[in-house]
Amino acid sequence: MSVAMVTLGCARNEVDSEELAGRLEAGGFRLVADPEDADTVVVNTCGFVEAAKKDSVDTLLEAADLKESGRPQAVVAVGCLAERYGKDLAESLPEADAVLGFDDYPDIAARLRSIVAGETHHPHTPQDRRLLLPISPVDRDASAISVPGVGTERRTRLESGPMAPLKLASGCDRRCTFCAIPSFRGSFVSRRPSDVLQEARWLADQGVRELFLVSENSTSYGKDLGDLRLLETMLPELAALDGVDRVRVSYLQPAETRPGLIEAIATTPGVVPYFDLSFQHASNPVLRRMRRFGDPESFLGLLEQVRGLAPTAGVRSNVIVGFPGETEDDLQVLCDFLVAARLDVTGVFGYSDEDGTEAATFEGKLDDDEVRARTEHVTRLVEELNAQRAEERIGETVSVLVESVDDEGPVGRADHQGPEVDGTTLLAGSTARVGDLVTAVVVATEGVDLVAEVGS
Repeated sequence: MSVAMVTLGCARNEVDSEELAGRLEAGGFRLVADPEDADTVVVNTCGFVEAAKKDSVDTLLEAADLKESGRPQAVVAVGCLAERYGKDLAESLPEADAVLGFDDYPDIAARLRSIVAGETHHPHTPQDRRLLLPISPVDRDASAISVPGVGTERRTRLESGPMAPLKLASGCDRRCTFCAIPSFRGSFVSRRPSDVLQEARWLADQGVRELFLVSENSTSYGKDLGDLRLLETMLPELAALDGVDRVRVSYLQPAETRPGLIEAIATTPGVVPYFDLSFQHASNPVLRRMRRFGDPESFLGLLEQVRGLAPTAGVRSNVIVGFPGETEDDLQVLCDFLVAARLDVTGVFGYSDEDGTEAATFEGKLDDDEVRARTEHVTRLVEELNAQRAEERIGETVSVLVESVDDEGPVGRADHQGPEVDGTTLLAGSTARVGDLVTAVVVATEGVDLVAEVGS
């Protein structure tokens, strides 16, 4: 029986899909890339924000349409949207043959076989997974609670590029008032370092040259294993693996980003000086309502530490605009901070209520038009600032990992560019191939994208 995996959302979901693919292959399924060629289509959904939810539902409906015109016999929803809404999603989306939660993952092959055979699968009633997790490291293997992507199951790669995400952990212990992720992903659960290193070796054997370390909060890695400095000690080991040229760390919580971790990322050979710092805002009153910590002075001090060790370090962040109670003064504080911060890339999100979050109950909400206007204002600002930051890199020597070749030439990412969200670098006039790591000099920019030339 053939199965196609369709993955939506973040890099963490990509790892989960590859873990599911590995379990399905081990269970006798044949993986195919095109849903039209599959007996079963599994859609790994995203439940993060409204647009992502809609995209997940639309993808499920498109897959269901194939049952009328093509080979597929069943369409199954998995992932965050399925875990978060369970039976409610099943009832509102009868076009999907089943909605499976995370605890179905260990037996995914048997589940799919029964669904294709016409058996009814009763979707789970969602629970706050923070109440189910964490489980102690000693009890994890025996637990009936599944934590996707943190076990020892062998993945099956669904993409063949020279970069691959590698999970450090799953879940989050923070209680940001705007975020629903901990309720359906659960509390923070670190992978054992030995498991991370074993999977990293396997990825390197598969031709991966860049390891992209992902989690909901990488600065927390190791705390549930009794050592908050595990990431600092593991980074040199990952970078030293045969075949691995670059290690990149994603999603750092500014309030938890300690000097030792900054130094490890900024100075360890083979670890790119790349800082994905989730500031979310800069006004202290807004941050406190978000149940986060910081202010412009502390954030700029953090950036000063980073650039003191690695002057050309890449720094990206996300901000939320229009949070309940945000005043015009708060907005100006944010804008002034962004000007001073000189970030390479900034994602801007307009606030909207998320089911089950504390912020959804707050007073002082701005109307939709005001949120939209503020979001557009900040977006225009960061587009200009990010373009200026890119221009500052003209004349800089960069190391580019080639990920594709188009009509203009090889395209890849420099050290300061994370996958998918931070722009790309075109190697003008180069004959480099996918997987090559090329040293070049930046000669031009277009927004956050760079053009670089290889020296003769």
